Amino acid sequence: MKSKSSFFSGAGPAALERLFTLRRNILQLRRVVVPQRDVLNNLARHEYPTVKIEDRIFFRDIYDHLNQLNDLLDDMLILVGGARDTYLSVVNNRMNDIMKTLTVITALFMPLAFITGFFGMNFFQRAIPLETWTNDIAFVLVLAVMLLVPLAMFLWMRHRSWI
Repeated sequence: MKSKSSFFSGAGPAALERLFTLRRNILQLRRVVVPQRDVLNNLARHEYPTVKIEDRIFFRDIYDHLNQLNDLLDDMLILVGGARDTYLSVVNNRMNDIMKTLTVITALFMPLAFITGFFGMNFFQRAIPLETWTNDIAFVLVLAVMLLVPLAMFLWMRHRSWI
């Protein structure tokens, strides 16, 4: 029994592009936050003539907020990466189902192509289909084989749960 994913059923290339845009925006914000965090850490921990000692606590507070923001950005990057991986997995599963269907169709019609190609050769120069009684029986037998082989293959594939 196939399970259909309702969450990603309507997702298309636009969803993947949105994920990449979101990732790019997060990385840009991270590129801004990390250097600011280092600057504020220096302002909060070291003595500078322009920074009063009683004001350092405010720089520590901002530094803590930037650390939290950096952690949040890291978590968001992981979530966006997980969503991207899940989307690509769903797309891959859809493609695998399509390839399986095409493989089954090819496998069902391959014996028919072989039989028609074999009997389409011109080494029976005198025999034209439906010309004689033996040709009538041969034609019916070939037609029966052409109908039974794909049917048997289909039933065998269904029995093996490939379809």
